Amino acid sequence: MNVSLRQLRAFLAVARQQHFRRASESLHLSQPAVSRHIAELEAELGLKLFDRNTREVVPTEAGRYLESAIGRVLDELEGVLAHVHSESERRRGKVHVASVPTLSAGLMPQCIADCAKRYAELTIQLHDQSQTLVLDSVRGGEVDFGLAIDPMTAGEFDSEVILRDPFVVVCRPDHPLARLGRVPWRKLHGQRLVLLDYSSGSRRLIDEALARRGIEVDIVQQTGHTLTAFRMVEAGLGISVSPALSPPPSTLVARPLTPVEHRNIVLLKRRQRSLSPLAALVWERLRALAAEWPAGGTG
Repeated sequence: MNVSLRQLRAFLAVARQQHFRRASESLHLSQPAVSRHIAELEAELGLKLFDRNTREVVPTEAGRYLESAIGRVLDELEGVLAHVHSESERRRGKVHVASVPTLSAGLMPQCIADCAKRYAELTIQLHDQSQTLVLDSVRGGEVDFGLAIDPMTAGEFDSEVILRDPFVVVCRPDHPLARLGRVPWRKLHGQRLVLLDYSSGSRRLIDEALARRGIEVDIVQQTGHTLTAFRMVEAGLGISVSPALSPPPSTLVARPLTPVEHRNIVLLKRRQRSLSPLAALVWERLRALAAEWPAGGTG
């Protein structure tokens, strides 16, 4: 049968209102259009659905049966269609995420690729920034949320730790520390170090780990990016302490530091501000991907 939703909606409105004019008003259609839909439906079914007179429109026995059956079905169908539309709208648009460089190069590419496969109409705009700028972007509402090292600023942001990223020592294969399976922090005493500068959230944590142990080092260079630090290590300028999520090139080796010191990777947003449904979707994907990340999860 060639029965349309428009015809069924028109039928249901007339059956409930028992009046063509009131039915047409409720549907925001003209009265002739509603009459036409009813006539077409009756012709398709080969049944008379209404008894009409000058004062009212009364469903026939067949009309009453159709009203009771189709009302429930149409209500369910409207709910299904509304849900599908809502899901479609929820996954269409752009989400702005600010991320520190080590995570922009590590966790974010996988998230962007994963979301591209799952949600074709969702675009993630990555803002690759230093720790300070990530916090400023979140604070100023320039991005939906940030991915950063825990700033330890109680109460300023709503944040969630999603990953604990341990620090490693990075050196050339011919360096004496490369022969060790794990490197005690005390072995760094007196070493020439190439470290990230203070625009990185990691530097404060590295300094604190050294200071707690009374370890004195010779900081020969400070850089804004781990890749630059690695190139300096390759050139023989010294060794480096780096997050495990930022692995060195194959020309260098990374060894775990013991006891383990790590940086907390957090998702953070403006305090007491709700994420849009789209941004919440990306937040959840980052949380799920971090839980599977080999660097250690949130335990």
